[in-house]
Amino acid sequence: MDISVVIPLLNEQESLKELYDWIARVMQSNRFSYEIIFIDDGSTDDSWKTINELSSKDKQVKGIRFLKNFGKSQALHAGFELAKGDVVITMDADLQDNPDEIPGLYNMIVNDGYDLVSGWKKKRYDSILSKNLPSKLFNWAARKTSGVKLHDFNCGLKAFRLEVVKNIDVNGEMHRYIPVLSKNAGFTKIGEKIVQHQARKYGETKFGMDRFINGFLDLITIWFLSRFGKRPMHLFGSLGVIMFMIGFGFALYLGIDKLFLTPQGRLITERPQFYIALSTMIIGTQFFVAGFLGEIILRTKPERKRYMVKDLLNLN
Repeated sequence: MDISVVIPLLNEQESLKELYDWIARVMQSNRFSYEIIFIDDGSTDDSWKTINELSSKDKQVKGIRFLKNFGKSQALHAGFELAKGDVVITMDADLQDNPDEIPGLYNMIVNDGYDLVSGWKKKRYDSILSKNLPSKLFNWAARKTSGVKLHDFNCGLKAFRLEVVKNIDVNGEMHRYIPVLSKNAGFTKIGEKIVQHQARKYGETKFGMDRFINGFLDLITIWFLSRFGKRPMHLFGSLGVIMFMIGFGFALYLGIDKLFLTPQGRLITERPQFYIALSTMIIGTQFFVAGFLGEIILRTKPERKRYMVKDLLNLN
């Protein structure tokens, strides 16, 4: 199979039929063999009914329905697990991603040898203050922190070699950082393609300003995980040793000063250096214990499923 199209969605009933027709037209005109995997992330409208109707007419349409809303990352993870195409394309279901970009993305993976190609919506139809400016700031911070030189980490339109999606773990809200996860997994040939951004035709956006706050917090998380996720003792242990040595240095100074320099001076407990020494030694010990516990948890944690599937379509 040439292409798997993975589409997470939440309450996008109005756009699904039009999106399917558009994708099918592109695939057939380019003679691609394909599958379309819709992941209904707990929709409360008739999205699942529409997916049922599409799958009954076309066996290439497959569906996963979550028991409730688990989030876009979990939806993508479920779609990646089931994808079989040599190239996996992800896109949003709101018609803001243009299916006509699929052949170009496919060619960059197959002919140019990229592991991942991310879309760049250079010209956007979103509000400047509510989305464009925060998005530019967010993407700048992501580039600086991760070392992945992309202009648009948030673009839902991406293409992957199959082995990439089979070897990355998308969880929490890490869908924004799939290129970073891919780089950390060893897939370093990451490209970018300018893609057309469509104005939203139906419904309203599911994301508010809070996604940028969450995005920056996730950026810190993924920086930590990429640097120290497999060795937390290297960070916490180092901080613990530094803090403990600072405290020990103050304690040593106080001891020498009291014994040899000013034996008739103030009590040690009346001097501010005493509390600095005490606090830093306690904090250093806590950092060291945190790193030790992190190593234990890392080696003993069981694998857990992060979502519950309610229904499946055409997956046999």
